[in-house]
Amino acid sequence: MPTATVMFGALLGRVPNPYWLMDLFHFVYALTIVVSVACGLLGIAGGLANMGNAKSGRGLLIVGSFLALSEMPLGIALGVYTLIVLLPGSRAESV
Repeated sequence: MPTATVMFGALLGRVPNPYWLMDLFHFVYALTIVVSVACGLLGIAGGLANMGNAKSGRGLLIVGSFLALSEMPLGIALGVYTLIVLLPGSRAESV
């Protein structure tokens, strides 16, 4: 986090109120970390529940894939694939 703060802070040299933007940066950075951890935990819990034939596993994986859509490139790819496979009426179930 210190490296990201220095890199973002270097961009704020000529901004009238850089402290507000730096606080916003820290908030968004922390929120991104929380969403990433939530995606990982939901994916692991959903995968384990799916392996154990529990009905809640599918729902956990769908929620995790919706949250993963905000992550750049890998989260988008895995989230879209998971939604295509797990949503009802998808073409993947009929193949």
